[in-house]
Amino acid sequence: MELRRLNLVFSPVLEDAVIAALLDMPDLPGFTTLHGEGHGSSFDKASSRERVRGRVARDMAWLVLPAERVDDVLDGLRQRLPGADIRWWSEIVERFGRLA
Repeated sequence: MELRRLNLVFSPVLEDAVIAALLDMPDLPGFTTLHGEGHGSSFDKASSRERVRGRVARDMAWLVLPAERVDDVLDGLRQRLPGADIRWWSEIVERFGRLA
């Protein structure tokens, strides 16, 4: 089975909505969420504090899932959160497992 890691990056104000949408998707394997900071050239939606610091708060979700499920997850997010500014990309997962 070919696996992908789907990376989602979004504003912290969307955190609860994104997590709820992912948890409501049938047969979705677990996922990991992280808090981070975005660095880039577009600060049009940044707060004053973020503009001064030169970085914006961002949350991320990582999902490792079968390659054929990536589009299903993205479509589900589009339907549940239309217009939400969620950046995404997918990566090939060469190997995946547990140490224990």
